[in-house]
Amino acid sequence: MVKDGRQGKVNAKGYYIYEKGAKPKPDPSVKHVIEEYRKQANTMPGGKPVTLMDQDILEMIFFPVVNEACRVMDENVVIRASDLDIASVLGMGFPKYRGGLVFWADTVGAPYIHSKLSKWAEMYGPFFKPSSYLEQRAKSGVPLSAPGTSQQGSARSRM
Repeated sequence: MVKDGRQGKVNAKGYYIYEKGAKPKPDPSVKHVIEEYRKQANTMPGGKPVTLMDQDILEMIFFPVVNEACRVMDENVVIRASDLDIASVLGMGFPKYRGGLVFWADTVGAPYIHSKLSKWAEMYGPFFKPSSYLEQRAKSGVPLSAPGTSQQGSARSRM
């Protein structure tokens, strides 16, 4: 758009048509530009179109957070999983009625979360790679919130 000299209000050309004294109106001549970028933005590696449902979006946002919570528990940064539940409700605004992040993750199930993260790690890279704690819990069937063997000794952070 900038290469085409469309700088918005600066030169009265952009996504909108700016006429003196009138409310800006969408400029139909930029529709082709928008469509081209929309096509580019809606593709995965390999050029396949992405179709995401609300559930997919929720999982792609919260499963990495659950994964990080698993790392925190594995490293004994917290004393118990419920500490993360409280922090997620009070600090992140996680819905109280869901019981907190780890509690919610237990209702979803470690095996399901692990399988989705593993799939995304293959598709999108290491950001989604499941932590060893999550992997162990998924394989053993032990809830994420259950005290684990890695919790030998006290947590590093005490308030």
